[in-house]
Amino acid sequence: MPVPHRDKVVELLGGLVEREGYDLEDVIVTSAGKRSVVKVVVDSDSGLELDAVAHLSQLVSDVLDEENSFGEAPYTLEVTSPGIDRPLTEPRHWRRARGRKVAVDLTGAEQLLARVGRLEESRKSAPTVGLVVRGKGGPSVRQVPLADIRRAVVQVEFSTPDPRELELAGGVVQGRVPAGDLDNAVAAGATDEAGVAEEMKESDK
Repeated sequence: MPVPHRDKVVELLGGLVEREGYDLEDVIVTSAGKRSVVKVVVDSDSGLELDAVAHLSQLVSDVLDEENSFGEAPYTLEVTSPGIDRPLTEPRHWRRARGRKVAVDLTGAEQLLARVGRLEESRKSAPTVGLVVRGKGGPSVRQVPLADIRRAVVQVEFSTPDPRELELAGGVVQGRVPAGDLDNAVAAGATDEAGVAEEMKESDK
């Protein structure tokens, strides 16, 4: 069996995942011996719960099993939520990371400077993002031009978030994992955002 082409898997699953109310964030296809490994990464504004992962896994498995061009060799399917180290590249990523601490690498006028702050609620179509940063007078919000951001990634926090910072940021998005809970999960070795939102399925076609 040839390893399924990523673009073909995206084509097959894009509409299905969207109809279920989720975004197809990524598809990663690799070869592992005689098996193919198909990793499907999905997300939504309210995150991804175990029941939803199991449901999506079954739907995705049914679609892949019906695809004749993949041949008859077995594959392993993984349906999972995005990892915490996923770069923030789309407007929805910024929106869903509200209240989280992020590290932002800047270019342009502040080339290669790094700034860490808690992400404020994003404003639709705004050319900037707000970062709650610490100062001598307490936390404050600074606007950073999106055009100056080279890379932004959510950070793991090992202490309880400052309530004043969270208040300025607008809090964590409803339905998303609170900062402390998420970081405890990551420290314990979890690889995805919810710490549990992953489903693996073996298929022998």
